[in-house]
This record gives sequence, structure tokens and C-alpha cells, in this order.
Amino acid sequence: MFKNILNKTDKSKEISKKIYIDILNISNEVVTDPNIPIKKNYNVSFEIVSLLIIFFLKYSNIKKIKNHSLINQNLIDYFINDLDESLREKGIGDMSIGKYVKSYVKKFYYRLSKFHDLSLSNEKDYLIIYLKNFDFINDNNIEKITNKLIFLNKKLIKNISSYIN
Repeated sequence: MFKNILNKTDKSKEISKKIYIDILNISNEVVTDPNIPIKKNYNVSFEIVSLLIIFFLKYSNIKKIKNHSLINQNLIDYFINDLDESLREKGIGDMSIGKYVKSYVKKFYYRLSKFHDLSLSNEKDYLIIYLKNFDFINDNNIEKITNKLIFLNKKLIKNISSYIN
């Protein structure tokens, strides 16, 4: 009786996991690019991954995909689980891990809500506004980082069709 629901959930988890891995790889490309001089630390990586997830949710046209809400939820679940694991690897103990994860998740959802508040017609305008808020990027690098993120995000969106078929 529940077989159809389980198959949909399993398929959406598989798709979400592939998307999340792509997002991590893209984030790594940005952080390790020698042409983009930015700090290489946990907070910068968090910001880049958050931004890519938000862009995926906003610009990927995932709403056209069957079970898109499951895919989105699973993607966010992978992100939160990864936050937990990576903070533990950094040495955060069991007693305080919840506080750290909660603060990062709050940051993510705050950015997601602000993103939806903006009614900018294209991602480049939003990215420039978003990136100006961070001290790890100077004004000389904003254009370079913006173009790289847009290019990589489009690459990610193209990959989605191969995951669904």
C-alpha cells in the first residue's frame, strides 16, 4: 500500500543527494579558485554553499518537477546534517553542537527569507547586493565572484535534467 510513497521519497532523496554533492563541488571550485582571492575558512564555505542552495531553490525551475517539495526538503536536510557533521569534525562537542547548528540554520533561513523579499529580475543583481555584505570579499572581486557563481549555478541547473531521467 505504501510502496508508491516510498519509491517517490527514495527517488527524491537520491536526486537531492546528487544536487547537494554538485553544490559542494561548485562551492569548492569557488573557494579554491586562485583567480578569486577570498578567505578560505568555514564561514566563507558556509556562505557560498548557502547562496548556491538558495539560488537553486529560486532559479532552478524545480517546481516543474514532480515531487519538487520533497527534493527541496531533502536538499535542506542534507545541508543541515552536513553542518552538524562538519562542525563535529571541527571539534564542537555534543553539549554545544545544537547551539552552533541552530545559529547556522537561522542564518540560512534568514538569507532565504530576504532573498524572497527582493524582487530583482535577475540573479546577478541579487548576488552583487548579497556579496557586498561580507568582509571576505572586497569590491574588486565582487564582479569576478558573481560571474563565476552564475556560471557554475547554470551548470548545476543543467545537471538536474540528467538526475530526473
